[in-house]
Amino acid sequence: MTEPIRWGILGAASFARDHMAPAIHMADNAELAALATSDPAKAAPFQAIQPRVRVHDSYEALLADPGIDAVYVPLPNHLHVEWTKKAMEAGKHVLTEKPIALKADEIDALIALRDKTGLLATEAYMIVHHPQWRRAREILRSGGIGTLTHVEGVFTYNNADDPANVRNDPAKGGGGIPDIGVYTYGSTRWATGQDPREITHADLAFENGVDVLARVSARFETFSAHFVNSMRLHPFQEMLFMGDTGWLRLTAPFNPLVYGEAKLEVRNRESEWTERFPSDWHYKLQVENFGRTIRDGTAYPWMLEDARGTQSMIDAVFEKGGRG
Repeated sequence: MTEPIRWGILGAASFARDHMAPAIHMADNAELAALATSDPAKAAPFQAIQPRVRVHDSYEALLADPGIDAVYVPLPNHLHVEWTKKAMEAGKHVLTEKPIALKADEIDALIALRDKTGLLATEAYMIVHHPQWRRAREILRSGGIGTLTHVEGVFTYNNADDPANVRNDPAKGGGGIPDIGVYTYGSTRWATGQDPREITHADLAFENGVDVLARVSARFETFSAHFVNSMRLHPFQEMLFMGDTGWLRLTAPFNPLVYGEAKLEVRNRESEWTERFPSDWHYKLQVENFGRTIRDGTAYPWMLEDARGTQSMIDAVFEKGGRG
């Protein structure tokens, strides 16, 4: 039997506690082996998930642990590049939360180190592991809605009542675009296989140095797109792909099982149908795919080059609309 990937987590972030630690524990080919935190109270929920988890009092101690194969990095955005590098330098495979960097050219050094070490290092872009997105990509690329002409993407939530939230902190790489624009932009790129040729409009609103509302239009090679992302609007998410013979809509494209049931709706000249994905959990699928790539070389669907492409689009949006 193939040995499971032994995972360590850098820091006891609430997202790691609520999502990734359970996903690692539930994945078929993974073991939650270690956590780095100096606070026993923060370690307790992880030990409740896996009582055998080793608790290190520093990130460095976890990286030095010979019983760890892969590291998950859920630290604030401004620390992602630094600790992704350190994890690879310690000989660990590494999965780092999005955005993996705050500027596209910062990812070049990570690509070079990945290639030098032969380790798997990438961004935790979980949606590409979900079958609704794999199916959407298949339909779009097979001409299921004809020639794609326009994309509408919306992802919003409201954290105005939580000023201490890291997403509201400019010093830690906060902002709505790095947090959720990465999904509307990146999913469009991944599903269509196209990159934007031009950001034609970027209307950005800022509070305390972070973007809180972004209305962005872009021109891709063969279609136009409009995106709305906000940390000050009621929660909503949807992706709509419009072609000359039909359309495709995802009703819970980014947080299925939390926001709502993942549904893919298609209407075209010949037929209309809805596909439902009521139980697929993309965090668990992400962990399992990461392990398969390490163990048997299965192609991983989201590499550092993909993350760099999305970050280049984010950089272009800020160049067009300003940084507040």
